[in-house]
Amino acid sequence: MRVDIWSDVVCPFCYIGKKRLEAAAEEAGVELEVHWHSFQLDAEAPIRQQVSNSERLAQKYGRSLDEVEEMQRNIAVMAKEEGIEFNWEHANSGNTFNAHRLIHLAQSKGLGNEAKEALFYSYMTQGLAIGERETLEDVASRIGLNPVEVDDLLDSDEFADFVKFDEEVAREQLKVTGVPFFVFDERIALAGAQPREVFMQVLEKAAEAPQASAAPNCSEDRCETPEK
Repeated sequence: MRVDIWSDVVCPFCYIGKKRLEAAAEEAGVELEVHWHSFQLDAEAPIRQQVSNSERLAQKYGRSLDEVEEMQRNIAVMAKEEGIEFNWEHANSGNTFNAHRLIHLAQSKGLGNEAKEALFYSYMTQGLAIGERETLEDVASRIGLNPVEVDDLLDSDEFADFVKFDEEVAREQLKVTGVPFFVFDERIALAGAQPREVFMQVLEKAAEAPQASAAPNCSEDRCETPEK
């Protein structure tokens, strides 16, 4: 079954949603054909943030540092239930444009899922600086991408148009304001890192005849773009 997913690699809900979808598909015996699409939560972010991730989030959402840290702890508990070690204290956020370009390169080689998983793990668990070239080169090496092609990518604008096109489709056609955002079988939309049972229901609905009505477009448990 085809599943198109819009996400950002610095969004913990995107990682949680990925794991829940995979678990639901395995339980349902459904083989997924996943197509990853780019969605930058902060396209204006620097390569590396000069403040801690908690301070950045407090500024972004207009909350206190204590509130943000409590939120992060709660997300870490949720992530743990899906087998994810979310070391939020060490999260090293930054601009993800090049990470998205790397995912597109990997996807062109049939390694999109591997790239996405490795980038999530690098940021959420290892605390690597997601916007820096060294991190991207490390991820590329881990999943078996050709280092020469990766250097060529990072020294050019290759796949930049793919990233921009994904974001244009998300915002202008699908009206996406937060991620993760899933489209099943090119007709059923689901927003947020929903519980596994919801993914199961949507997988069942998508397996029905194409004329079946679309599932509700849920909107909880997701990362959102900053208010303009």
